[in-house]
Amino acid sequence: MTPVSPAGSETRDVGCVAETLASRFLEARGVAIIARNYRCRGGEIDIVARDGDATVFVEVRLRRNRNFGGAAASITDAKRRRLKIAALHYIASQGKEPRCRFDAIALHALDASAIEWLRDIDVA
Repeated sequence: MTPVSPAGSETRDVGCVAETLASRFLEARGVAIIARNYRCRGGEIDIVARDGDATVFVEVRLRRNRNFGGAAASITDAKRRRLKIAALHYIASQGKEPRCRFDAIALHALDASAIEWLRDIDVA
């Protein structure tokens, strides 16, 4: 008998692989990973990183096809609001307000050679 995976576990596993690929991609470019999957009430950030003197909040998006605009187009207004809430929570927990930016890592399949790094995306 084949074990049955809990609903959504495959999606979580694929998401974890995508975040690992994104983390390695950023680290190879000199970006230090501070935290992964930072969560608070109202929001979540896939990766918190340091790039020079900036704290970078990174959203990792994976799409297996581009029929609906690809990975970058999947960052909705609601997702942007949740990113902003989580970032404000993270900043408040640090006791100081660092220079910040929001980036996105767009993956088109789980292919490290097909990563697109979108810097300074708008979350307003």
